[in-house]
Amino acid sequence: MSQNENVLIKFDSIHKEYGDFTAVKEINLEISKGELFGFLGPNGAGKTTMIRMLTGIIRPTSGTITIGGYNLYKEPIKAKSLIGYVPDRPYLYEKLSPVEYFDFMGGLYNVPKERVKEISEKMLKLFDLWDKRDELIESFSHGMKQKTAMIAAILHDPEILVVDEPTVGLDPRSIKLVKEYFKHLTDEGKTLFLTTHTLSVAEDLCQRIAIIRHGEIVALGSLKDLQEQAKMPGNDLESVFLKLTEEEQEDAKP
Repeated sequence: MSQNENVLIKFDSIHKEYGDFTAVKEINLEISKGELFGFLGPNGAGKTTMIRMLTGIIRPTSGTITIGGYNLYKEPIKAKSLIGYVPDRPYLYEKLSPVEYFDFMGGLYNVPKERVKEISEKMLKLFDLWDKRDELIESFSHGMKQKTAMIAAILHDPEILVVDEPTVGLDPRSIKLVKEYFKHLTDEGKTLFLTTHTLSVAEDLCQRIAIIRHGEIVALGSLKDLQEQAKMPGNDLESVFLKLTEEEQEDAKP
């Protein structure tokens, strides 16, 4: 993509090293406002490192990340205020109820209490957690905790939602609800940066997908683009993903 005001997330020559190990190699990537973007790769490919850099948890060895026009390292508060983050293993204050936890999280972002109440009530009902609103989070299943973390991440109405493995621990009904909600967010102009090993979810949801292997992006584009890059027209994302991320063990197959 060329430079334009519609670009909401920009990775510019991002490189990350841990001692002698290179986790991410010179990644350049632009993601537009309203895009549901999938970032996929096998274990150890660099996905978690990219998410941690995007959310400001760690810094790259070199390169810059721009969020909504703000340099993440020069204006971190402004940049991070645009992001809501749902990790694959949500860390919640489990001695609180969802209602108490949302009050706490809303306070961190200076969200008015009435607004917190309005959003949390709507989302608890949507995610079938309304009857659990006053129970301690420690009694929740992983899927219930995941949905609680998702609600907390959107209380401040972020422009970008970064979600790592959104469907782990969710039952089929909840997966359907979450997928529909993600589509609703992008319809409203929000941007989603999604990582998942559930490739059918990425295939259903993502407008564009990047596939990372050994710290480098090896494919980028729509499913059709990825099929063309893998020379596998008409194949599903799982087959394409496996082809693009396999080690070069042989020059050709019979």
